[in-house]
Amino acid sequence: MQQSPINFSEKITENGKVIAIAELNAPKSLNALSLPMILLLTEQLNHWQNNDDIAVVLLKGAGDKAFCAGGDVVSLYHHLKSESFPISDETIVSSKSLEFFQHEYQLDQLIHAYQKPILAWTNGYVMGGGIGLMAGASHRVSTEKTLMAMPEVTIGLYPDVGASWFLNKMPNNIGLFLALTGAMFNGVDAKLLGLADYLIASDKLDEIEKKLLDTNWQDEDKNHQLLNNTLKEFQIKEKAQPESLIVKHQAVIAELTKSDNITEIHQAILNGDLSASNKQENDDKWLQKAQQKMQNGSPLSCALIYQQLKRCKNHTLTECFESELNLSLRCCQQSEFSEGVRALLVDKDKNPQWRYSNINDIDQSEVEWFFKPLPISK
Repeated sequence: MQQSPINFSEKITENGKVIAIAELNAPKSLNALSLPMILLLTEQLNHWQNNDDIAVVLLKGAGDKAFCAGGDVVSLYHHLKSESFPISDETIVSSKSLEFFQHEYQLDQLIHAYQKPILAWTNGYVMGGGIGLMAGASHRVSTEKTLMAMPEVTIGLYPDVGASWFLNKMPNNIGLFLALTGAMFNGVDAKLLGLADYLIASDKLDEIEKKLLDTNWQDEDKNHQLLNNTLKEFQIKEKAQPESLIVKHQAVIAELTKSDNITEIHQAILNGDLSASNKQENDDKWLQKAQQKMQNGSPLSCALIYQQLKRCKNHTLTECFESELNLSLRCCQQSEFSEGVRALLVDKDKNPQWRYSNINDIDQSEVEWFFKPLPISK
């Protein structure tokens, strides 16, 4: 019998209220988010929202390696590879690409707008679509094992799932730097950058669940505070927290991204003397890895990333998702995204044949084409 890609369960608390649990159940793929998972989770969250007995929703991932390592872009690749690029507007707005991205973004928005408290337990890898799942939760927990990234530049895409919203809220161009480089950051960084609310030891989840079952739950407004009170008790003391990967590099990031021109920023990150820039005693391996990731990534993606974040700077969350849906479908019309997925995740030769080897060769008119509105019915 085939297992469900998401395990749903409900536990009755001491006062008769219910803790609802959704566990992403695809540990072999690091809980990569497939379309069936998206549809199941959306349906269940809507059901729980309308159930007055539900006090809190707990969202977690099966296994100890990942909460969710991103969207299932491999399935999307297998769909797109049968098409001839470039794909027409008419084909793309009736294809699985639209179905996948539209439902994924609707799920993310549902979580952002959810009235009941959602506890997102983001232990292990949290990347791409995984960050999209947890970013809108009311109570976001990272652990000492949390490792996050928006690595879409390495597959010819750009950070979506609401990243146009939350990356723009990060200070000192850190969001732009993380988008362009796909650099990893940890649970401490997530809290500092506004993507997590609590830092709790990874072995405390069972204790927290027990505490939730013993809590005297009330109405939605009070339940948010009750959950907050519980999670505060388990927070790792500041002296015991892991070291931030980003704090010591903030000045370097600001320096490398200070231009208002993407070609200059791209060149600064690729050619910058990072060891000279970093005056800290600590080594700069983290910066070098970020530099290498961007070097291996798609120059066209970098141009799109810069333009997307710039265009969405003053957008509402809903407007960001609308812009992302259009841009994601445009990316599916061209070969860059499919080639990136092929090279990194399918054939795994790590040798993508990008359309441009140099960002200076990209004409602005081509970048503009990606932002041309598609005839998508809402």
